Amino acid sequence: MARAFKSTPRGFTARLDATERDLLRGLFEDVAQVLTPAQDAGAPSGEVDPLWALVGMDPRTHATDFAAPTDAAERRLLPDAVHDDAAASLEYRRLTETSLRESKTGNLKAAALAMETGNLVFDTAAANQFAQALNDVRLVLAERLDLRDEADAARIAELADARNVEDVDEYLALVYNFVTWLQETLMQALLADL
Repeated sequence: MARAFKSTPRGFTARLDATERDLLRGLFEDVAQVLTPAQDAGAPSGEVDPLWALVGMDPRTHATDFAAPTDAAERRLLPDAVHDDAAASLEYRRLTETSLRESKTGNLKAAALAMETGNLVFDTAAANQFAQALNDVRLVLAERLDLRDEADAARIAELADARNVEDVDEYLALVYNFVTWLQETLMQALLADL
């Protein structure tokens, strides 16, 4: 059973059992997959233009058909920058989306690697990176659960007993509650250490 994060002389520590680590590893990998852009239809599968890779740019940024994500969870992770101005949001997205995707994916992959051991020990930078990965998982779960307001949050918070789970949404709600609890304990430990 998970033990909450706390600030110790070694860093920010927590304990997770094997089942919890497997669950989180899968979530981190799944959300990283959501952030992986679809292959360019004109390029052979897995082939990346070396010049684009060298300069860290995505060839889609120069395409005239560049568009915002259509998946609601992906849009939650990569929201529009300018409310009520699609053109400005699209231009901002075109210039920043690749680096944002890479940053988020890096955090998620590092978090997945951290699941190799049950004893988590993070310095401040790694703890912040892990918190960001947990937040991205929560955003995707919240979208899949259609969490929109306080009433939805209260409904989801009520689900606390795995023995009463009857469908996939209730299971996702339990997972959401676990990830939320883990992130809250980490944030409380980080704040206490300030």
